[in-house]
Amino acid sequence: MKLTGKAWVAGLAGVLASLLGQGTAAIAAEKIVLTYGPISMRVPITELEGLAETGEASGQLEQLLKLANQEPTSVQTTLTDPVPVNLTVLDLALNSLPGEWALDQVGEIIHPASGAGSRQALRSALIAAAADDNEITLLEVMQAYPTPELMVRGDRLLETYNRLYDILEPLEALADIFETDILP
Repeated sequence: MKLTGKAWVAGLAGVLASLLGQGTAAIAAEKIVLTYGPISMRVPITELEGLAETGEASGQLEQLLKLANQEPTSVQTTLTDPVPVNLTVLDLALNSLPGEWALDQVGEIIHPASGAGSRQALRSALIAAAADDNEITLLEVMQAYPTPELMVRGDRLLETYNRLYDILEPLEALADIFETDILP
């Protein structure tokens, strides 16, 4: 069944409203198990948020970055550089076969601690991260991740950002086509 542009947008709006309407009762990542090669440490997401704001690491994150020989400002940039994306096109793309493949690729680097439901959790986090401003940052994805604990391969964070950018950036060109050709 082919949906008209208005019906599809109305359906998407309903789904987003229900997701966003969960407010503070929704599950969100509180701890990140951050790994750099053989080094692994459980870090509160608040420490990543502090790094994103100030460019300075503290607590367990500071220890981990020192052990991994990582510059806090470099990690800050990777966490906070935005990727522009159209929410409607993002949703369409992530619910396609190539989108599922891309979710699986990124899911090797960012995934639930349990390992179950990685594709669905990542899709949800990406949509939630883009919902308010049509931009996605890695920190927003981590903040929106629908599990209390999240595994992140820190040694591949920059690769993750680059993969997201390579996957999402071309969607911006499709957004113009989608909005002019599909939506009345």
